[in-house]
Amino acid sequence: MGEARVEGERSLLLGIGISAVGIGMYVPFSLVFFHHVTGLSFTLVGLVLTVTGVAGLVFMPLAGTAVDRFGAKKVNLVLYGIRAAGFALYPFAGSLPAFAAVALVTALADRSFGVVQQSLIGEVAQGSARDRLQASTRALQNAGMGAGALLVSGVLGLWGTGGFTYTAWGNALAFALAGLLVSRVRPVRAAAGPLGAGPARQSPAGYRTVLRDRPFLGLTAANFLTALGYSALSVLFPLYLSTWLAAPDSLTGAAFTVNTALCAGVGVLIASRVRRSGARRTRSAALGALLFAAAFVGQIVLGTLRPGQTATLVALLAIVVVYTLGELVHSPSGGALSVSAAPEAVRGRYLATYQLSYSLATALAPALFTALLSVDGRLPWAVLTVAALGAALALLRLERHLPAAAVHAEPPAAVPGALAPAAA
Repeated sequence: MGEARVEGERSLLLGIGISAVGIGMYVPFSLVFFHHVTGLSFTLVGLVLTVTGVAGLVFMPLAGTAVDRFGAKKVNLVLYGIRAAGFALYPFAGSLPAFAAVALVTALADRSFGVVQQSLIGEVAQGSARDRLQASTRALQNAGMGAGALLVSGVLGLWGTGGFTYTAWGNALAFALAGLLVSRVRPVRAAAGPLGAGPARQSPAGYRTVLRDRPFLGLTAANFLTALGYSALSVLFPLYLSTWLAAPDSLTGAAFTVNTALCAGVGVLIASRVRRSGARRTRSAALGALLFAAAFVGQIVLGTLRPGQTATLVALLAIVVVYTLGELVHSPSGGALSVSAAPEAVRGRYLATYQLSYSLATALAPALFTALLSVDGRLPWAVLTVAALGAALALLRLERHLPAAAVHAEPPAAVPGALAPAAA
């Protein structure tokens, strides 16, 4: 069955790619970036970024409410505008109060952007088109961030640390251009039908609706378990290499390169294969979690055997490939599952709740991983294995309690062997 194309889809994806370039120009160098742009000390910059980042998390539920009231596209454009203005002002924010003010406003927009972007996918696409956009978005974000990191490296090579100022203005331009491109997409309205969320799930509107939706809360909890695994590559992996395996730090760069290249190069292809197989989103997301678990078990085995450097390199890269495949299988299906399980009238609030699972996992990961690693280098991988297996089991158990339109990318009648969910 052919997939409906989204009006303005190319502009949407191009805008996402351009904004990812902007993100890649500063995220890998955050502390150094803002230190040179503002002239403030690393300590002050770190303190401000931490405080404003936490404030951004608190703001996420309000962003969900704004999406439900004004529409995801309008809020998306506002956030692009705020980010563009924030980076344009950073070079002029040399005092602590000025930097804190600009950083706060920009952090509110940054932290809420994932909620709004997910809501926008739900607003402009239906059915399997949501899965396709999820996969394309992730591929473009990886490619864009990699390109942004390379670009800023070239800028710094030409102009030294003074190039950070030009980078800030480049970010502002990237976000402004992305906003102009995204303005060309056209939202669609899903007709109410037997596969929709249904009036009973849409009233009363508000966060009380989310808190009473036990299947969706279960989906959010399952995603928290998987999200811990997403944090492993950036937080746990480098520490594990340097402490437990005593491997060279260059392996971390190699692992990130493999992960980014696979996400950008074959992410859309793998997601397309999964989609065309007719697999239920719950099952393909569970498969992704199982691949995560397999990669984590591989780390335990490697940490037990501790072979020579060459064998360690080969094993680590193989583990990263399995890990990345899990990411590529889980991410589009899990994202589309959350978007489609959210009733249209309160989609913003639902996705704000769901995105908190990622934010909470990201916040907890450093302390959790370092504490476990101090006991035994294999312990954090064991905990992650149990978490991934728990997520896979939860997804399978939730399948019959979630709306059929969420579980299936296409209506069950169009998917051979698909069954309608059991009555709640």
